[in-house]
Parts: sequence; C-alpha cells; structure tokens
Amino acid sequence: MNIERRPGSQSYQKLYQRLTRIAEQGPEALSARLDELDREWTSGRLVKAAAGVLLVTGLALTAWASPWWLILVAVAGAVLLQYLFLPRSLLADAFSWMGYRSGSEIEDERISLRVLRGDFRHLPTLNNIEDVDALARLEGEGGPSVEPSEDKCDAKDAASQILARAPNRKVTNAA
Repeated sequence: MNIERRPGSQSYQKLYQRLTRIAEQGPEALSARLDELDREWTSGRLVKAAAGVLLVTGLALTAWASPWWLILVAVAGAVLLQYLFLPRSLLADAFSWMGYRSGSEIEDERISLRVLRGDFRHLPTLNNIEDVDALARLEGEGGPSVEPSEDKCDAKDAASQILARAPNRKVTNAA
C-alpha cells in the first residue's frame, strides 16, 4: 500500500500530531512510544496471520469433516498470492480500514521519533563541507557556524559505526 507522505495528506497530519504530542511529553515518552512501535502489528503481518489461520483451519476441517473444506485452503493461498504479487491486497486494505498501519507507516514514525530523540546526531557522514566560501556566505546570512573537517570518513568505518549504533545489531570489525 502506498503511503501519502505529502504535508496535506491525512496520514501526514496524523503522524505530525502524534509526533508533536509525544515530543511535548519529553524523552521518556519518546522511548515508551518506540517500545510500543516494536510491538505494533502491521496490516501485512495480519494478512499473513489470517492466511495461516485459514490454512490450518481448512486442513483440519478437511481431515475431520469433508474434503470440501479444501476450498478454504485455496482461499488462503489466493490471499497470500495476492498479497505477494499485487501492489494492493484486499485483506491488507480491510485491516488498514480497521486502523492497522502498514510497515512503512510504522517505520516512518519510528525514524521520526529516533531523529527527535537525537539518535543520529553523532553518526559519521561521507559528505564533508569543503566549500569554505559558501560556508562563509551561509554564516553571514545567519546560517550555522561549522568548522569544515579535513578528515574524510572511510566508507567501511562509517558503515561499521552506523550498524553498531543500530538497535539489536552485533557488528564485528571486518577487514
């Protein structure tokens, strides 16, 4: 399901209001909301769970009641195939209508909360400010005052540092 990320869209407005409310409550609320997001079920996860329940139920009813229950197994397979190969899933749309969000909507909120919390502040970047004249013009216009860094971050080191700071990751120093 495509998510409308334009500032005037309904999903954008909901996310904006939620982020504003949580940011006003402070850092503890940010961490608590991130924990909630880790446990939130997506509409896609619900589609897979519903298909699994249909498959098991259909097979059990086929074994104990009648072979006609294989139709339920076929319906579950069709639901999974539609979810896998088509851009829109009817069952995922139904779960979205019931209030469940897609994985990308949840991830948008998660990344936004982590930015608000300051998780990305000290991560390395491969792009350093090298145009001192442009920086001086920017500072003259009230822009940020930043000392340009002469040392460039090695791509392997940058990737290693970023992955080391990502949650639930173990990083070994690979040469």
